[in-house]
Amino acid sequence: MDKILGGLVIINGTDIWKEFGAFLTEEKKGGRENLTAILSPSKTKTHTAVDIREENGEKHSAQLIVSNQARDVTLHFALYAESRNEWLRKYQAFINFLKEGSDGWLNIKFTELSMTLRVFYLDSSNFKPLTYIWKEGKHASRFKVKFREPNPIL
Repeated sequence: MDKILGGLVIINGTDIWKEFGAFLTEEKKGGRENLTAILSPSKTKTHTAVDIREENGEKHSAQLIVSNQARDVTLHFALYAESRNEWLRKYQAFINFLKEGSDGWLNIKFTELSMTLRVFYLDSSNFKPLTYIWKEGKHASRFKVKFREPNPIL
């Protein structure tokens, strides 16, 4: 699995597969939720307009400067471990790693896209165990994590 999942997502210099057994996943086979979230451009900030009652339409500056709004990016992660205790330890460590970042900041590098997002953690939701946690053995789960990108690159 290291050859397949290793090095795909690097957060603050840490390969999340090698360190935590975490990787990006999709809701269903053939899904593209992560790619859509990563590549969806942010909205632009509205332009200030003057609306004079006695004139048609509205007036804008001769030069409109486009500025991006901050955006939220929700990524779907899965986490895998060989044992229940290892899974519990890695899951807790991964969530804490995302929350703390480096002074709160996370640089998420998607190596196959040659793209890095500078974000911070907002929340995690939709946790789904993929194995029965009460039994010993291999364990896996998936969950969504929402990040805020205050200065979007798209």
